[in-house]
Amino acid sequence: MNPIVEVRGAVKRYPGVTALGGVSLKVFGGEVVALIGENGAGKSTLMKILGGLVHPDQGEILIDGKPVQISSVSVATSLGISLIHQELNTLDNIDVAGNVFLGREPSRFGIIDRAKMRADAKELLDRLGLPISVDTSLQKLSLAQKQMVEIAKALSLDAKVLIMDEPTSSLTLTETEQLLKIVEDLRKRGVGIVYISHRLGEVKEIADRVVGMRDGQNAGEIPKEEITHERMVKMMVGRDLDRSSVVTESTAKEDRLVVRDLRTKRYPACPISFEVKAGEVFCLSGLVGAGRSEVVQTIFGTDASQGGTVALDGKKIRSGNPHDAIEAGICLVPEDRRNVGLIVEWSVKNNITLPGLEKFARVGLIDRGMESEAASVQSKSLGVKTPNLDAAVSNLSGGNQQKVVVGKWMLQNPKVLILDEPTRGVDVGAKAEIYQLMRGLTAQGVAILMVSSDMEEVLGVSDRVAVMHEGSISGVLPRKDCSEEAIMRLAVGKENHA
Repeated sequence: MNPIVEVRGAVKRYPGVTALGGVSLKVFGGEVVALIGENGAGKSTLMKILGGLVHPDQGEILIDGKPVQISSVSVATSLGISLIHQELNTLDNIDVAGNVFLGREPSRFGIIDRAKMRADAKELLDRLGLPISVDTSLQKLSLAQKQMVEIAKALSLDAKVLIMDEPTSSLTLTETEQLLKIVEDLRKRGVGIVYISHRLGEVKEIADRVVGMRDGQNAGEIPKEEITHERMVKMMVGRDLDRSSVVTESTAKEDRLVVRDLRTKRYPACPISFEVKAGEVFCLSGLVGAGRSEVVQTIFGTDASQGGTVALDGKKIRSGNPHDAIEAGICLVPEDRRNVGLIVEWSVKNNITLPGLEKFARVGLIDRGMESEAASVQSKSLGVKTPNLDAAVSNLSGGNQQKVVVGKWMLQNPKVLILDEPTRGVDVGAKAEIYQLMRGLTAQGVAILMVSSDMEEVLGVSDRVAVMHEGSISGVLPRKDCSEEAIMRLAVGKENHA
């Protein structure tokens, strides 16, 4: 039997870097091929070639055994290939139904059939278990909800090959379980699925084969019966990782960040109170839509507070003013790094040094040598894979973009570092580096407030977990009482220990 799609010897070069150096891949109908590798390994580039977004310099693509040229997204779609992007490809100024069927709107007598489009979109959302109206504007949705809309869009194409690039990176355990059921259903229908994920637990659960990539090359393949966490990690990074170094006990004592009766725009009737101690990792957990991101955005000042106070080391911070928050020592790594965490057209250097440019000023002029040195130190300490510091951030992988966001705030020597989904789309090796960085900061007395949908991350790095349900904190669990079951019971409102 021929594979549905096959890539032979794909080569793709960019100025100063070879993204792919002769990569091959086969995908058969009714199987899930997990594609794993560190950030910058070339996974997304390979998938963009199949999706018609990038053209290879060399190599061959075959569909059902026949050579094809995939010159555009429309050609890929006509050949039965659908790609769910790691970075969202939605339009915030139109509604859910319009996004799902963008460019493919059903029509009658040359006029868009809104009733059919809404009904078909609702069927897809129901299939995904997403309880929102198809008339909702995308700008009103959370990043995770937008991710589900992107998935619905891909499902609407009824593709023969579905490529999923980090589809669960913003999803909680409940949404992830629903998505994996959809993947299993598609497999039974004979769809070939390429599943890219850094969540290796998901990969082990769902993959029929695991294909590894490293530095733009094929790194090996693991059949289903031999898939283990250790083998996948070693194939990705070429070495074993010490996972025990992640969990260390905090010795935090004094309150550093104190939040009292904080009310957000989304849940103005639900006052939030908690404290984050100097030297601890305090996590906000809960389901998508529970209001976690809104809380940290209100603390930082990008969202206006509807009431309550935020104090750092006993001094109140002016509400709705990010400048005051940064001056006081509060820094935010946002969930949506590409749109609000970076200026992607700018270089790595300029993004890293942007928040602290005054540090490099001499008599009103920026000392470029000092600026470059500081950016180089941060880039190297975080392991940012870039051809040079002048490379545009848009050319980096998602995980390396995340490292740049973290690096720019490290130059500010924060007292409180807020991390909203800190390892979204980040590989297992980079995750370990970020966790070690977090523990290094807590050892220096920095308070870390983390929002995370990755249950392994929540359980592995948190000293305390505050679980949110519909805008309120339903319980705060110390590390010793944390478990998936305990967190989920609070997240769905079955218990309330607030």
